[in-house]
Amino acid sequence: MNREGWVTSIARYLRLARLRSCNIDRVLVQLIVAIGLTAAAEASDVERWDSLQLLGREVPPGTSTKFPFIPDRSFEASYLNMPVFVARGVTPGPTLCLAAGVHGDELNGVEVVRRAFAQIDAQELRGTLIALPAINAEGVRTGNRYLSDRRDLNRAFPGSAGGSVARLIAHEVFTHVVIRCDALLDLHTASNKRANLPQIRADLSDPAIRELAIHFGLGIVVGGSGPDGSLRREAAKAGIPAIIYEAGEPFRFQEDEIERGAEGVENVMAYLDMTEQPEREIPDARVYERSRWVRTAVGNGGFFFPTANLGDLVQAGDSLGKIVDPLTDETFEVLSPIPGEIIGMAVPQPVLSGYALFHLAWHESN
Repeated sequence: MNREGWVTSIARYLRLARLRSCNIDRVLVQLIVAIGLTAAAEASDVERWDSLQLLGREVPPGTSTKFPFIPDRSFEASYLNMPVFVARGVTPGPTLCLAAGVHGDELNGVEVVRRAFAQIDAQELRGTLIALPAINAEGVRTGNRYLSDRRDLNRAFPGSAGGSVARLIAHEVFTHVVIRCDALLDLHTASNKRANLPQIRADLSDPAIRELAIHFGLGIVVGGSGPDGSLRREAAKAGIPAIIYEAGEPFRFQEDEIERGAEGVENVMAYLDMTEQPEREIPDARVYERSRWVRTAVGNGGFFFPTANLGDLVQAGDSLGKIVDPLTDETFEVLSPIPGEIIGMAVPQPVLSGYALFHLAWHESN
């Protein structure tokens, strides 16, 4: 290995070590292998990078494959099965996991994962890419946010072997796939009758997660660890840096949001040194530590008509829209309680007291 190869390998292993918070002994062992101090060390490294064994399948280096999570042909498998995409690089590197379709009605992320994986050449890849494009496969097929047991899968992780359908699926995904990854990207859209400005959500208190979020390259990062039972929160608890890409509306494919998401995956892979392509210029991120929803005031239900838009920067007291009571014709103005940027909002629709209308993000110093 020449000098340039030594430097490249050292940088690669240090980056992986930072992601997984490895101890110094492990890092030193990896560096010894990387710089090729002895022929035996190099031979050992080659021997260790063998076929990936995953879910009863073997994926040799330099190949990619697609297969069902459950190999059985059965009644349950037809409802619970999800596709698994795997690309195994020819040389060692991190394992990146892409997850989408946790909520079956959120389609943008499903296409982001499919498109990002389709662009991967395993012969030029370092490490491994594991993609779960439709974890709630039945929900994706039927347009249902939830599982057949009417539970939210994104509140069921890490799951349990003896729980509900949601907890069983979460357990299988978490123990057989997620726990083997060095980083995780979870892809979502807004929930029903809402839209999200493209954004990354991440636990900013964790340096590895913060760097992952910034290097996605979207420009907007919103702080927060996520709710208990969510995939990214539980992955982070297990020591796996995880972020969410939120963009657009449910129930449909939106090309701009899909393209941004696929580019973000490419950016992360370049940052992790999984691909030869140079990292794109990463825009300065607008990092928001706090966010909150502006809700319909008690007694002010009616027909909602927004006047503000996604991405608008607003000040406290600015008008965001109005609600008209269709029976009395009384109009209620929706005012911003704080300065911030609109990162999510409801579409025009009938609303009742407490309904979330505008999602505002702001800096801690505001």
